[in-house]
Amino acid sequence: MSTYLVTGATGSIGRHVVAALVEAGHDVRALVRDPDRAALPEGVTAFAGDLSSPRTLEPALRGVDGVYLMWPGIPVQPAVVRLVAEHARHVVYLSTDVADLADDEPATSYHQEIERLIRKSGVAWTFLRPVDFATNVLLWGDQLRHSVVRGPFGRAARSLIHERDIADVAVHVLTTPGHDGARYVLTGPEAITHADAARTVGEVVGREVRWEDLPVEVARAGMTAAIGDAAFVDARLRAYESFVDTPERVTDTVERLLGRPARTFREWAEDHADDFR
Repeated sequence: MSTYLVTGATGSIGRHVVAALVEAGHDVRALVRDPDRAALPEGVTAFAGDLSSPRTLEPALRGVDGVYLMWPGIPVQPAVVRLVAEHARHVVYLSTDVADLADDEPATSYHQEIERLIRKSGVAWTFLRPVDFATNVLLWGDQLRHSVVRGPFGRAARSLIHERDIADVAVHVLTTPGHDGARYVLTGPEAITHADAARTVGEVVGREVRWEDLPVEVARAGMTAAIGDAAFVDARLRAYESFVDTPERVTDTVERLLGRPARTFREWAEDHADDFR
């Protein structure tokens, strides 16, 4: 039996990582802000800690074999990576689809910065690079419940991945050998358009749902107001436009690693049907 620390243990991916590790019989520790309020499976040890305060991690890290690391978008704390490298033999980092950087090349995202810190830390590592999450469709919730989804580029085809597939891959690479230094790009098994994704959710919940394209400038203003990062919004919109003619790439990484196909978007919608009723 090995001991693993899971950060983001109550999040959409981390909770599945915790559950699968417990089911496999491992000793699981969960890093949470408030152990008394964390809903965790029986047998999981909750440790109070916060990645923004590295000193709080040390008790949770003592004696661990591996760490599942999810960074929540806060400023990068190099001390966290140093502590993980001091205690763990292997870290699996939930990154995103980013390019590798040279040591002297400026990072354009915190994921690149953390990846580089991990690479230089001396700990064995594996990077998971999901292209995009199916859970982002939850942001359409109110519109889906009212049968019309309005957004830009309805014909943009996306390779959305189920969060449980990310978790299953994370557990696999944490608990089996041969993944040190691997960078795994993860996608769903197909590219599905925004409009078809909305229609599929409607079919699953028994409601006709249609997509209505928004003008790009209207979409940009709304997304910028919601997200607050104009450069990120512009990059997203350019990507969506490109996916109209060239669908987002699809990889077979999930199937190669797990020996079964990645879950489809329809399966994701079925798993989340209650969120749209």
